[in-house]
Amino acid sequence: MKITDVRIRLKDESKLKGIASITFDECFVVHDIKVIEGKDGLFISMPSKKKASDGQHKDIAHPINTETREAIKEAVLTAYNKALEEKSETAE
Repeated sequence: MKITDVRIRLKDESKLKGIASITFDECFVVHDIKVIEGKDGLFISMPSKKKASDGQHKDIAHPINTETREAIKEAVLTAYNKALEEKSETAE
């Protein structure tokens, strides 16, 4: 399975820096992967929904192994950094 497309919508909220959609094998897409700025740098948060019973968030879609999680993280953060560069270039 390959990541064939990553799209980023930049955000400038306190911790939320972007929202990504990734496509796998040009046939399956996952929306609403968040790019978050934490105390140790950027990380991604998979799409989730709030459980009514206890208010906790539960992932709707997520990788089941470290290798896939790292591949998604790398692809999303690379696309995020590229989008920042493009925004910077157009602002000049």
